[in-house]
Amino acid sequence: MQKTYLCIDLKSFYASVECVERGLDPMTTNLIVADPDRSDKTICLAVTPAMKALGVRNRCRVFEIPTNIKYIVAPPRMQKYIDYAAEIYGVYLRYLSPEDIHVYSIDEAFIDVTPYLDRYGSTPKKTAEFLINKIFEQTGVRAACGIGTNLYLAKIALDITAKHSPDFIGMLDEESYRATLWEHRPLTDFWRIGGGTVATLERHGIYTMRDIAYANEERLYKWFGIDAELLIDHAWGREPTEISDIKEYRPKTNCLTVGQVLMRDYSFEEGALVLREMMDGICLDMVDKNLVTSSVTVSVGYSNSLNIPHAKGTAALEVKTNADRIIIPAVEELYGRIVEKDKMIRRLNVCCNNVTADTGLRQVSLFEAEDGVDVDKNHRLQRAILDIKKKYGKNAMLRGMDFEAAATARERNKQIGGHKSGEG
Repeated sequence: MQKTYLCIDLKSFYASVECVERGLDPMTTNLIVADPDRSDKTICLAVTPAMKALGVRNRCRVFEIPTNIKYIVAPPRMQKYIDYAAEIYGVYLRYLSPEDIHVYSIDEAFIDVTPYLDRYGSTPKKTAEFLINKIFEQTGVRAACGIGTNLYLAKIALDITAKHSPDFIGMLDEESYRATLWEHRPLTDFWRIGGGTVATLERHGIYTMRDIAYANEERLYKWFGIDAELLIDHAWGREPTEISDIKEYRPKTNCLTVGQVLMRDYSFEEGALVLREMMDGICLDMVDKNLVTSSVTVSVGYSNSLNIPHAKGTAALEVKTNADRIIIPAVEELYGRIVEKDKMIRRLNVCCNNVTADTGLRQVSLFEAEDGVDVDKNHRLQRAILDIKKKYGKNAMLRGMDFEAAATARERNKQIGGHKSGEG
């Protein structure tokens, strides 16, 4: 049976929300979402369609906006956008089963409408129009939609076709895809094709999806490995994965990752402080999620002016744990070993590898015995800290290090995804 998928995108979502909150029309209002407390090099998280019509690209930096354009600067309010996204998901749930919805990002969702067309006596386009109108009625946010016979074609119909349609709805099947988009350029307009892939293809005289479809497959596998399979399928407009496959997928291993780009270059000692804060937070996160880890990988990026490779290493733990008194010293030792002390630091990333469920069994290692770490007591303390933070806010209980000049935890506790939550 032929499937029908929708891919719905909330147009200039953050900027649209800010306009709705101000009673303004994003189609006619010049507005950007950016943190005014940061420098003019900060990235605009969103710009309104009106700004795009003036040639301002999305995700540009503030200083790149032409000085002759007057516009409103809206500080990011991430919690507000999450609330709007939840409300819009609620719109979907009035008419659709959650099993038929895949939330791809905060502003984009795939929907399998195949079983609903006969049920509601509707067509794919009428169904798309109905949902888009309901979103606008409920929230004031405009949406665009791609319709396709598979997930890939729905996404391409959204990204390439819908933007040129007066009703912001695009439709594709394999035949129309090959008829209308096989010669489309640039290739980076297509989902999952980046600049590096394009550069490799162009070195071998491949410039379009038609070229990829008829290229020597052995060479494609030589250049791209297993990713060539996806590239070939997409060149022909094929995509075997369905929403049910996505719902059933379970990764072989799991990890927890935290990273931040510092607002200025940090010294070795300042970087160590921020790393301790990050590890303290991720340990609490593991306790909250009832997870433990067997090793922690640290990646440290030096100042942009140095143009040297990142420092990277992994600290293996004797037992799986989420105890900060075990993990933080191990990570500090790793940091001191891999990072050059005379180089300034700009980026920090931490990854807790192979995280699994905490069984509650406390295996005491020789390392713990020597250092006198009471794991159960440590765990109870972490739980108490979590309870206080959940009840009174993340900044209700802090460590002394969080008040040092170079510390970032207090400010980051007010953020979601590295941007202001808009609360508190």
